[in-house]
Amino acid sequence: MSSIAFAPMSQAVAKSPSKKQTASASTQKKSGTSAASKYRVNASKTKSMRTVKMHAPARKAGKAVIDAEMFDSFAGKSSNSNLAIASTKALVMNQNTHEIIYSKNLDTPTPIASVTKLMTAMVVLDAKLNLNDEVSITEMDVDYLKGTSSRLPVGTTMTREDMLNLALIASENRAASALATNYPGGKTRFIQDMNAKAASLGMMNTHFEDSTGLTSNNVSTAMDLAKMVHAAYQYPLIRQITTTSDYDLNVGSRRQPLHFHNTNALVRESSNSSWEIGLSKTGYISEAGRCLVMQATIAGEPLIMVLLDSVGKLTRIGDARRIKKWMEHNYTPLTTSQNGNGDIVLTGLSMSKSLNDNAN
Repeated sequence: MSSIAFAPMSQAVAKSPSKKQTASASTQKKSGTSAASKYRVNASKTKSMRTVKMHAPARKAGKAVIDAEMFDSFAGKSSNSNLAIASTKALVMNQNTHEIIYSKNLDTPTPIASVTKLMTAMVVLDAKLNLNDEVSITEMDVDYLKGTSSRLPVGTTMTREDMLNLALIASENRAASALATNYPGGKTRFIQDMNAKAASLGMMNTHFEDSTGLTSNNVSTAMDLAKMVHAAYQYPLIRQITTTSDYDLNVGSRRQPLHFHNTNALVRESSNSSWEIGLSKTGYISEAGRCLVMQATIAGEPLIMVLLDSVGKLTRIGDARRIKKWMEHNYTPLTTSQNGNGDIVLTGLSMSKSLNDNAN
């Protein structure tokens, strides 16, 4: 069984890397060492999950022309049942054992859009800034890169905690930008601390240039994002906020509060479904496609799911649902048994079929 270099809970707060650490990271990048080479996909313990190939015209046109079977529901425990994952890059990992259950292009760098905001939240909380301090939206927080709209006009003032809520729940770009603008040292120092945090977590294929994810220069890999999700999960406030379905906030002189809802439909419906989500964040810009990262307990085990570069609004949610149904029908949790000498032996994870060759 493999191990993964996740930072332990006691190391949740990052420090800027030393010159020696920086040199080591640089050496690793130059050597071309694959991050996934340290982790083993246990083919004998996983079922035949397989990929869904996009038609080339669909990718060029930016529209979803996808095999119809991608939308088929799971048919039960039949040995012929397969799981189709349409997201271009994907990773499903057991958070406790760190065993990779499913992977697809897990070391391919890609823009990550608003998934960035998980790192933004960690940097804010690591700085131990007063969450009750009032923070204002300024002209510096307006998106002139993508031209996205916002319900927070320039001059809007609220607490830093409210900004954090809007950034993580509603993926409010001006809120995420304001958190960086109002950081000691400003945006420049904030971005430095984001990259230092990534380095401390072993995210060697990750780079940040802003706190919102609007720039396509914020890049990472499925493997690196699994490390980021694991780290973010150690912050109770991030878990609480990202699993909140709706948020009401009085803004300015408005008589009625503004209503914001979670950008992840699975969180919004979780109170009326069997989902047990511990952390969630979505993301989208045209260069990144639709993205979703989650921590969720499925079949009694905590999983980290990373779904990147999905075509179409429903694909990432459909992939998550198919993973959940597949796991519920095929997953055997970690168990122990005794050998002939009476010693307790860890039998590991047991999956009914092996990974398909296309799942790489």
